[in-house]
Amino acid sequence: MAGSTDRTVHDIFVNMEYGPTASCTTATAQAWLDHHSRSLGLFIDGNFVRPADRQTRSLADSKGGNVCSTVCAVEDDISQCASSAVAGYKAWSGLSCYQRAKVLLRLVSVVGQHAQCVSELCELCEASCSPSALVRLLQYYSSWAQLRDTLITNWTPLGNSVIVIPGRSTTPPSLLLAQLFMAAGLPAGTFNVVTGSDVTLGAKVAQNHSISYVTYSGNKQDGLTLCKATAGMGVPVSVSPCVGATCAFIIFESADIDSAVDGAIEAAFKKKKEVHWVLCVQESVLDSVVARLRQRMAGMKCVSLPSDEDRVLVEAAVQEAQQQGATLVQSCAAPPSGSQYPPTVFCGAAPSSSCVVTPSAGPLLPLMTFRSNTEAVTLGNHSPHGQAASIWTEDLTLALETAKNLSVGSVWVNSHSVSDPCLPISGHKDSGTCTDGGQEGLYQFLRPSSSSSPPLPRSSPVSMDYTKFGTAASPAIIPGGSDSASAPKPYLQFVGGKACKAESGCSVAVQSPGGSSVIAYCPDGGRKDVRNAVEAAIKVQPGWMKKSPSARAQSLYSLAKGLEAKKHDIAASINVQTGLSLEEADGEVELSIARLSDWVAYCDKVEGRTLHVPASGSALSFPEGLGVVGVILPDRNPLLSMVTLLGAAIATGNAVVMVPSQKHPLPALAFIQVLQSSDLPAGLVNIVTGSRDQLTVALATHSVIKAIWYWGSTEGCQYLQYTCTSPLKTLRLFCQKDEEKNEDWSHPSLLEETWRNAVQWKSMWIPTA
Repeated sequence: MAGSTDRTVHDIFVNMEYGPTASCTTATAQAWLDHHSRSLGLFIDGNFVRPADRQTRSLADSKGGNVCSTVCAVEDDISQCASSAVAGYKAWSGLSCYQRAKVLLRLVSVVGQHAQCVSELCELCEASCSPSALVRLLQYYSSWAQLRDTLITNWTPLGNSVIVIPGRSTTPPSLLLAQLFMAAGLPAGTFNVVTGSDVTLGAKVAQNHSISYVTYSGNKQDGLTLCKATAGMGVPVSVSPCVGATCAFIIFESADIDSAVDGAIEAAFKKKKEVHWVLCVQESVLDSVVARLRQRMAGMKCVSLPSDEDRVLVEAAVQEAQQQGATLVQSCAAPPSGSQYPPTVFCGAAPSSSCVVTPSAGPLLPLMTFRSNTEAVTLGNHSPHGQAASIWTEDLTLALETAKNLSVGSVWVNSHSVSDPCLPISGHKDSGTCTDGGQEGLYQFLRPSSSSSPPLPRSSPVSMDYTKFGTAASPAIIPGGSDSASAPKPYLQFVGGKACKAESGCSVAVQSPGGSSVIAYCPDGGRKDVRNAVEAAIKVQPGWMKKSPSARAQSLYSLAKGLEAKKHDIAASINVQTGLSLEEADGEVELSIARLSDWVAYCDKVEGRTLHVPASGSALSFPEGLGVVGVILPDRNPLLSMVTLLGAAIATGNAVVMVPSQKHPLPALAFIQVLQSSDLPAGLVNIVTGSRDQLTVALATHSVIKAIWYWGSTEGCQYLQYTCTSPLKTLRLFCQKDEEKNEDWSHPSLLEETWRNAVQWKSMWIPTA
């Protein structure tokens, strides 16, 4: 190729051979490791610390050579690190916006000076990080540090301190970056690194009451382990399982086939592959794609596997795919033994095959076919993950329509694996519970500056049997007096657009404010009622989300008008249920009407935008609804809290299954009359009454529910944190143990926070050259 003198340009284009691989050296990284005697400790309070009598673990490179050893932190190290982080937070957050931005910009220069060492160390440890990407990240967020007071008002100041717990392969680069941060002038204690043997170290760090937030990035299984281990600690945990996800690579007949095939090979068989790709090809161009795959893969070298055990798993996957009718396209014959395997394409793989659903590590690329755009979207959404997808077509309309219908956080058109820190990306389905990137990615590290949304109280996990939570039977109803005039009124719940009884046929008694008498009966809903409500919601939610913001605003406006027409009846129900005076009840109804009007205004005011990116092309970002949201309502302000959460959810394109306060359900049940007279689609809003704990279990264990907003007991919060991991659900949890610290539902800043909890972000990258 490049060194040949007897090859013409025409020959190169006909054969489409790859050029020689550039040689690389790691001399600078090796020198840095030798400087630390290849024995790396912790980074605490701005210094490398290597405590005595600590266990160590070794890190090897891809060839089995020793890179270095790292220390396994213990409780004393964690305590020292947390104290350092508290001091670092005070120093860092005390700086002005300009001073923090200046440090980050200085870090850009420092990283540039040591880019070779960073690059070589990442190459040596097989960590996916490039100095150019790091520089771009620092440049982008240094601007936000400068503009924080101007553009992000009503939120706590930026300036958190961080304790980083790197994975095995990312430990040396993390320690190097910590050193560079200190060289740029970051206050000591602001950036700390502790290392350990497994993910349980994260749970040990989270136990420290100085920790306010935990975010995890890595493989799914470790993320779920962390969620379960931190349940009940009172610390929010977000996970982003970016390693091991399955992503669709879709080639339409209108694509540039040569470019698409090159992109597929580069994505699927590159050395540092964090995701698994599934190739989806339109049937009309299948033969052309397979022919080019054979041509481009010819002569490709075998790829190294992490271990000999992985070779066994790869061969088992290949054998199973062949048994299910798939044919192989391989670059060369597989060696008889060893931890290497040639790039392999499974042509005609079945969607249910394990190589598609749970692919093993290795250079394997399943290939499936589709006939129409609808089938392509179905295959693209087949995976339980929702991280990203790549679409190849010259038809922009087709690309936009497909991208809109794919349930993923990032979509690349005629490209793949492109990223920029200005793009907000949310993990869809099992690919995470947080938003990273852009301005939107900052809010997970902030809190509203008002006290309208108090965090969970820090505590130790409660000893509880998760299998028995929510299994207690409802209190039996004992017949009262024989006077029909004073008999408690029976109410119905609201499922699928119809008022109905519970599936069990049972009811629960609603007590008066003092608990001295029964004032009503409401249905005792259970798992079947939740199932019916979710089935109704999932049918209508996709169509509701596709409605224009102005159309959703009109429906919400009709809801506000209906509430105004029934305000006296609703106020009376608040008065009877809570004991508030009629004047106070009227005030809550008026606030509720105003809150619905706020959501009418919000519908078409907060939308996506076109982003300016350094690379060639255009990038779009836009918010989408989460799907079906389960809401367990608080006891305080039963009507205002309901319309606040209900309005936020449906204004952003979600459907809801709401569980009214077990103590004060009547205002929500009286609101059913308003829902029936509105023009909201049947099934968009469902109200199921009954035992809070029992209905919480039903919502938590339902696979279709995407998010749960919960106001309830400490045990309920812990149960949700432990249970809502498979599939992952976005949680918003509040403990009602301390009545005085409950949410202020009349506070204006609550709107923005609630809206941000009701959406997930999607980014779309469209290259122009």
